[in-house]
Amino acid sequence: MTARRPDPPDEAPTLDPRDWEEFRRVAHRALDDAIDFVRTVRERPVWRPVSEAAREGIFEGPPESGAGLEGAYGDLQRLVLPYALDSIHPRFFGWVHGSGLPSGIVAEMMAAAMDLNCGGRDHVGIYVERAVVDWCRRLFRFPEEATGVILTGTSMANLTGLAVARNAKGHGDVRKRGVFEQPKPLVAYASSEVHDSVGKGLEVLGLGRDALRLVPVLDDFSMDVAELRRRIRADRDAGAQPFAVVATAGTVNTGAIDDIQAIEAVCREEGLWMHVDGAFGALIMLSEKLRPRIAGVERADSLAFDFHKWMHVPYDAGMLLVRDGDAHRRAFGVQAAYLRRARRGLAGGGDWPCDFGPELSKGFRALKIWLAWKEAGSDAFARSIEDNCDLAEYLAERLRREPGVAVVNRPRLSVVCFRFTREGWTDEALDALNEDVAADLQESGIAVPSTTRLHGRSVIRANITNHRTRRDDLERFVEAAFAAAERRFAAGATAVQAGS
Repeated sequence: MTARRPDPPDEAPTLDPRDWEEFRRVAHRALDDAIDFVRTVRERPVWRPVSEAAREGIFEGPPESGAGLEGAYGDLQRLVLPYALDSIHPRFFGWVHGSGLPSGIVAEMMAAAMDLNCGGRDHVGIYVERAVVDWCRRLFRFPEEATGVILTGTSMANLTGLAVARNAKGHGDVRKRGVFEQPKPLVAYASSEVHDSVGKGLEVLGLGRDALRLVPVLDDFSMDVAELRRRIRADRDAGAQPFAVVATAGTVNTGAIDDIQAIEAVCREEGLWMHVDGAFGALIMLSEKLRPRIAGVERADSLAFDFHKWMHVPYDAGMLLVRDGDAHRRAFGVQAAYLRRARRGLAGGGDWPCDFGPELSKGFRALKIWLAWKEAGSDAFARSIEDNCDLAEYLAERLRREPGVAVVNRPRLSVVCFRFTREGWTDEALDALNEDVAADLQESGIAVPSTTRLHGRSVIRANITNHRTRRDDLERFVEAAFAAAERRFAAGATAVQAGS
């Protein structure tokens, strides 16, 4: 049998560059562009809509013949980069986004170069994730036997934590037989301000959204713990089985923080699992000044939070910590033969991340967290978080001094909700006006707030989770907001006069 001769080097099929020096030139240009994109963020509008031409160009294809890296990168520059949602901009106040770190460019670049699957096996990516988990375990004062896993974000971490709670508090082998053999329907509790991912998580877990009991909130938008007690007892009397309470450390709407210590006491008395959704606020644990606001978080059965918010690592990166590591393993430990552990070699190394969550294939998310923490240190993140909270207090006080505007919440973290008012205008008309003002600001590119509804009325919501935001940014925002409101009030008055 004649041996097959190898293809000539210039004809062998490959997806690597034919010309590495040309690749280096384009890649260096892209790195320079990425650095300039961050460095010049203040020179751009906060938001601009994607043009029709750009939309058409993005959807064109898929190409059968490639344009090469330089051609493809030219399309990226032309069709994508100019329309990025600038959540890294210091006047992006819309939702609870982090604002990125320049070092994240380096971390993501190196993670792409290594292209590790960090679901398991014995390699450096697993050790970096274990280190980050251990740092977080110590930060939140969880016991040594606690376990953790890095996930896409708190939405997935809430789902994963509730799965551990369901399995730990449910009847029988829930992994094997599901929830169908539960003698009583399982129910969980959270405040009416809870993030929607909790309800969605219960849907995915087969319990249904109706299994989530929404407890009313107090005037500060935190859970009414006395009402929580009453509802747990009422559900038991009605034949249901309460299994978990979700406490929120920083609601999206207002940044409200539930009384975690009081909720923990209820959970211990009632034998329930306490899960803390700390997507937004958990990392105030880094700050000695702010830490008392989440007292009790160290006694959570499970805790979910994000690194891509107040640690500003690139999206996406969240974490779940679980106090009882054995319960965590029982909920997700893998059994497939091709994932069997070995005494030595690449299949060794003890617990793998896939033993603690639903993902087997997962990127090297831990690298950007590890590098950011190494670069800045806990103290720098703490100071940045404190500054954001101080700026929110400043903004709230600045707005309170102005006539014709009502500040709706007292900032516990860094969210300020306010509403323009005018005598003689109906609540419905003011709802529409405030929503228009927010959209006017977004479309102007000056600032991006969002809107939400509190006490049944529309309010403008400004969130400050950006290490670049300064007082001057808030002054520009306030000035632009009042100017937009006055234009809307004047247009409304003109319309009324024309109608009369």
